[in-house]
Amino acid sequence: MAIQPLAHPDILPEHIYLFHEGNLHHSYRMLGAQPETCDGLRGYRFTVWAPNAVEVGLALDRNEWKGEKEPLYKIPESGFWSRFFPEISEGTLYKFRILTEDGTELLKADPYAFQAEVRPQTASVTSSIEGYKWNDGAWRRKQRAMYNKPLHIYEMHMGTWKRKEDGSLYSYREMADLLVPYLLEMKYTHVEMMPLSEHPYDLSWGYQNTGFYAPTSRYGHPKDLMYLVDTLHQAGIGVLLDWVPAHFAKDAHGLRMFDGTPLYEYADPMLAEKPGWGTLSFDYSKPEIRSFLISNALYWMEMYHFDGLRVDAVTSMLRLDFEKQPGQYRTNDEGGLENKEAVAFLQQLNETVFKYFPYALMMAEESSAWPMVTLPVDEGGLGFNYKWNMGWMNDTLDYMESDFHERPSKHHLLTFPVVYSFAENYVLPLSHDEVVHGKKSLLDKMPGTYEQKFAGMRAFLGYFMTFPGKKLLFMGGDFGQFIEWKDEDQLDWFLLDYDSHRNLHNFERELSNLYLSEKALWELDHSLDGYEWITPDDQDQSVISYVRKGKKPADTLLVLINFQPVKRERYRIGVMRPGMYTEVLNSDHSVYGGSGITNDMQLPTEKIPFHGHPHSLELVLPPLSIVILKKNTRRKTDESPASITSVSSKTKNNNESNTLKPKRRTKA
Repeated sequence: MAIQPLAHPDILPEHIYLFHEGNLHHSYRMLGAQPETCDGLRGYRFTVWAPNAVEVGLALDRNEWKGEKEPLYKIPESGFWSRFFPEISEGTLYKFRILTEDGTELLKADPYAFQAEVRPQTASVTSSIEGYKWNDGAWRRKQRAMYNKPLHIYEMHMGTWKRKEDGSLYSYREMADLLVPYLLEMKYTHVEMMPLSEHPYDLSWGYQNTGFYAPTSRYGHPKDLMYLVDTLHQAGIGVLLDWVPAHFAKDAHGLRMFDGTPLYEYADPMLAEKPGWGTLSFDYSKPEIRSFLISNALYWMEMYHFDGLRVDAVTSMLRLDFEKQPGQYRTNDEGGLENKEAVAFLQQLNETVFKYFPYALMMAEESSAWPMVTLPVDEGGLGFNYKWNMGWMNDTLDYMESDFHERPSKHHLLTFPVVYSFAENYVLPLSHDEVVHGKKSLLDKMPGTYEQKFAGMRAFLGYFMTFPGKKLLFMGGDFGQFIEWKDEDQLDWFLLDYDSHRNLHNFERELSNLYLSEKALWELDHSLDGYEWITPDDQDQSVISYVRKGKKPADTLLVLINFQPVKRERYRIGVMRPGMYTEVLNSDHSVYGGSGITNDMQLPTEKIPFHGHPHSLELVLPPLSIVILKKNTRRKTDESPASITSVSSKTKNNNESNTLKPKRRTKA
């Protein structure tokens, strides 16, 4: 075993100390393959953490992949092995040869590699990620908190959004030319990429990683990804990354038993194994793992300029019994089912990210009722600033999939989500998970005839866009992909040749445009002040109506949704302010493929008390439709705050959610 008496100047004692404390926030600048010049010679310094290895060597073509020929030196009392190798250039394939205590030889990919070989090959690749000339300074300078701003996210999978005619994949650079015009046309504010860290198996969709620091080589070089993000930013589009700190793949070249011992995973199989996924959990009790993962989160933001992370499978991290049968888990030291170490890790992660990037978006995919996910850490929360509202998604899709005759008995699925809609800062997710594995596409979930499916889809998208919370829609839902997501082929873009899909696509674009232009739909998203029921209890007709409000009374919108294929004549609602109301959106308009039943004339209020108000108005509700009204605001007297009356205080049988007053969760 070769021992290096002194660490290289770039590997300082304080770095080693911080790494072992869990606080080396930029460990990727020290470990892995770093390009250097030493004694006038260009090459790469290779450094790896393998504290239980007997020997570590560099295996590559020039030594016939026999790493014992080119050993790394052990830095005493550190767990690190390091050595500078001259005359190794960018693009060299390599692995670490690790000799374990029992004499086994392992060939492992570099956990900190910036690039990996194209699947199915598994070697790491030397790569310099410095030197890209960014042109997104204007975008980064204008970043602010998103709580009172529109946030409309397009979730996509790079490999199946679009493919070339021969079925091959577009590169990151080629994708920029296709994606940017589309997102601008459809008025999305952000795009969220499903995981881009290197992964061996296409059908894992990137959720079973082996190269956490390597953007997948399926689509090109790391700097090509920088170009894609840069181009999106220059177009005014934010970019989010789906990030997976919950587990990793068991592939032999990956992190599993890295130095012959469970180094990255828990030693206890009950903690390590994720039996439903065939993967291993990180050991969050080890400070070195916290350094690895927190550095990785910062790496994507610093080196690739991602605006935030959607943190995958948070519930699986928090719960010791997640998707496990009795006998497959044990409780914590207090007899509970919470993984205290994972809680501490997530809190440290969010505090650290917001220290460096105050306006980052940190979104938790958390599917349980775990409290205070978006409460700041210093107030006892996990410290995220957004949580996916899985309850809303499950309840709403359950309702929308129901046959029309079942909907009155399931009306609570529309009203109950309001009870908790302000308990956290929520994103409403219509994600990839809901359109795979036999669940059907969003369009095909809708009951009824072909025409009713499209009408129901338009009403559903309108409900999604007007319900409190930020928005996320998976690709294909924007034009009515009819079959569920095909994870081995591109979306069915040919459907846009058909009127019904093209009209739905146009409706989604106009709905997005309305969302951006109407402050009532996002300015008070996380406050009860931005939402009031009008009719929560018309279950017999399957109609709901509610008010969305911005900071100014003039921005107020009235939303009415008819979830039955029956026209409602002379439907009356109470209104907060008298005057003339105009229809600003009707999903049944013929330009969207509807039957053309609209309220074309201005709608005057009448002095007829209704819903606890002295004034009301009548309108027609088309079958399976959403209608949005806005009051004309020519007269200043109509805009007086004194003219607004609280619906919740006067409406009989109103939803009890208006009695709950949560804390504001808007602190990073």
